[in-house]
Amino acid sequence: MSQASFQHAFRVTADHPCLPGHFPGSPLVPGVVLLEQVALALRAWRGERLARVIEAKFVAPLLPGQDARVALAEANGRVRFEIRRDGELLARGAIEGAA
Repeated sequence: MSQASFQHAFRVTADHPCLPGHFPGSPLVPGVVLLEQVALALRAWRGERLARVIEAKFVAPLLPGQDARVALAEANGRVRFEIRRDGELLARGAIEGAA
């Protein structure tokens, strides 16, 4: 039986290849990189790949070098996710995994 929830800490370093051009002089971690962290957490938790993003809302930016945490939890047959930095909500949504 798998756990009902899972957490994964991460940091996107300033030399990450996604940052040049996003945005010059004021880099922000792109939403797709945050979703990549959700996918990595799902793989570590359930051994599944990310099959579908049902919904995703990005509410605050993550800057390069900042520590963040992905939390996954089962809810109504889906997996809900939240990404937080020091307790502040950065993104939330729902995903589906597949073997």
